Amino acid sequence: MTHENQEQEMTFWDHLDELRKVIFRIVIAVSLLAVVAFINKTLLFDIIFAPHRSDFITYRVLCALGTHLQMPSICPGEFHVDLINTQLASQLMAHMSVAFYTGLVVASPYIIYQLFGFIKPALYENERRYSTRTILAAFVLFFCGLLLNYYAIFPLSFRFLGTYQVSEFVENKITLSSYISTFTTLSIAMGAVFEIPILAFFFAKTGLVKTHHLKKYRRHAFVVILIISAILTPADLFSLFLLAIPMYMLYELSILVVKRTSPKTPHTVEESPKENSRGEE
Repeated sequence: MTHENQEQEMTFWDHLDELRKVIFRIVIAVSLLAVVAFINKTLLFDIIFAPHRSDFITYRVLCALGTHLQMPSICPGEFHVDLINTQLASQLMAHMSVAFYTGLVVASPYIIYQLFGFIKPALYENERRYSTRTILAAFVLFFCGLLLNYYAIFPLSFRFLGTYQVSEFVENKITLSSYISTFTTLSIAMGAVFEIPILAFFFAKTGLVKTHHLKKYRRHAFVVILIISAILTPADLFSLFLLAIPMYMLYELSILVVKRTSPKTPHTVEESPKENSRGEE
């Protein structure tokens, strides 16, 4: 009754006005955080440029691991890649874009809170309950993807591509725009990849995906994951499996999510006797 009353109380224009207020609050929050990030330029770009230095934590961990395992090839060693700027306004635009993306990422919990608050009155109680858990899980998984990219995928990719040479006569000097665009693209890509279990949840809710489907194509998925990992990472097995292992774990997690989410209807219960009778025939 409460759900119906809420729908009757607000007209289309009331909803539109409420959406306008939500968007306005989101824009203000992102803008303020972007300004804060823009002002703290030194700290912001110390974080962004850290993976291009040979003393980055990932490289130091790999060197320590290579010493412990007696595999010196794992250690990236000392390297230096120059970052240059070739356009007049490129540094200012890079500063503004990085500040905006930082404000957007930092404000994402507030953005999700505002959007969910807007659609919450239209949901039933059971929908609100699992929607809250799903949004929280999606948020955590997205940030896990960002962290994996920052500490593993991007540093290893930059180390390989930034020092790769077809000839000693060709010196690598990476432009600022190329560095920033690669960093942001990989960050968004890894954040999206980590949303696979959430997509599996919604597909299971709608009945489009079943557990036996994912189990049946498990080997195919593993091959696809290896191909994607080979494209996104440098040409060495260690980096490839560094990305492939968490991606495959996400696939296995998706199987568990689908198994727990798929509704156990009488139709699905009756499927096994039918399959048995077909097998006997």
